[in-house]
Amino acid sequence: MAIKVNLDRVLLDRKMSLTELAERVGITLANLSILKTGKARAVRFSTLDLLCRELDCQPADILVYEAEDEIEIELAAE
Repeated sequence: MAIKVNLDRVLLDRKMSLTELAERVGITLANLSILKTGKARAVRFSTLDLLCRELDCQPADILVYEAEDEIEIELAAE
């Protein structure tokens, strides 16, 4: 998938744990963990809105598009 989730970086910048974020926005820790690890296949705009409000960020701070060829290069380097 060409969409990369940077929720862990945003949380680190805010010095906030995933558990704390889950409590603040009312989303289960399990669902936030799925999003954070990039295993989510979709995210609701309402969820993205809650996250951006609580983290004081833009959607582009959380979700980033990387072209498929860039991902293949990264995988080959590992």
